[in-house]
Amino acid sequence: MEMLLLREGYDLAFAADGYEALAHLDEESADVILLDVMMPGMDGFELCERLRRNPKWQDVPIILVTALDSKQDLARGLEAGADDFLHKPYNGLELRARVRSMLRIKQRHDALQTALQLRQDLSNMIVHDIRSPLSAILISCDLLEMEVGAASMPLSTIRGEAARLSGFLTDMLMMAKMEHGRLMLARSEVDMNESVTAVRDSFVPMAQLKDISFVTNLPAQTCKLTVDASLWRRVLDNLFANAIKFSPTGGRITLRLSYPEQEAESDTLAGARLRLEVMDEGPGIPEEHRETIFDKFKIVAAKRRDVSQVGLGLAFCRMVVEAHDGRIYMTPNTPRGSIFVIEL
Repeated sequence: MEMLLLREGYDLAFAADGYEALAHLDEESADVILLDVMMPGMDGFELCERLRRNPKWQDVPIILVTALDSKQDLARGLEAGADDFLHKPYNGLELRARVRSMLRIKQRHDALQTALQLRQDLSNMIVHDIRSPLSAILISCDLLEMEVGAASMPLSTIRGEAARLSGFLTDMLMMAKMEHGRLMLARSEVDMNESVTAVRDSFVPMAQLKDISFVTNLPAQTCKLTVDASLWRRVLDNLFANAIKFSPTGGRITLRLSYPEQEAESDTLAGARLRLEVMDEGPGIPEEHRETIFDKFKIVAAKRRDVSQVGLGLAFCRMVVEAHDGRIYMTPNTPRGSIFVIEL
């Protein structure tokens, strides 16, 4: 094999068994791995499975070199993660062709990963750059408030919308950092009654522009939960903003907060310590889309053309709620609208 591949100009490295191969791969990367099935200690199937379980090596093409030719052996190799097979005895033409084929796949994969990383880096740079004009807008609002007073409704609206846009940019950055794991939480005790009331109050000026009223149903006795206060605030911002966006003029938004452990029917919620419902009277969401609206980059077209569509915000909400070991889902509101439910 060395003699047949050396003429191709490849940089070849050899290992006598699976353990030596793993040790070598810890130190140096590989573009293609040719792996014998019959080896002492650890056979090729087991080594292939171990390579595929490690994110560092799972994208490296593996060619299993074997004298086995039964369908069961081929199926086992595919299940272990092999990309191709080379049957013994092999000839130079076939060996070189299969290696070149796997190298082309690896090169295209690497090029795609580089392009994706470049796109992600550019997106992050753009998001960061947008923050500068947003900061200028907010500073200008401060200066205008000194001139015309803080009670100006248009000025309050400009400030609120700029703050929301800044929050959306934060969501985008957090989503970009969340591609390969869960969110890192900075937990602290948060009074849930106070947090819901504070976010609701911040959206009152926006709701008044559409003559939308808030109905708030909070427990008499509050509860403090250990959550990431900033991320929890962003979840509430997204849900309340969506409720206003999709509610008709003159409509009503109902916020209902409960602590099931304090109620007799708490057994029905499988240990949930908090249940928040945000109810609107908008067009609602078709049943077939009630799960996909929480999937990143899947957007459900709204029934009203004058309202922007739901997208990244709900995906972000699900990531935050699941990072807190909770769940978020949507049910229809009777007779019209949607209910978004969070259980922690």
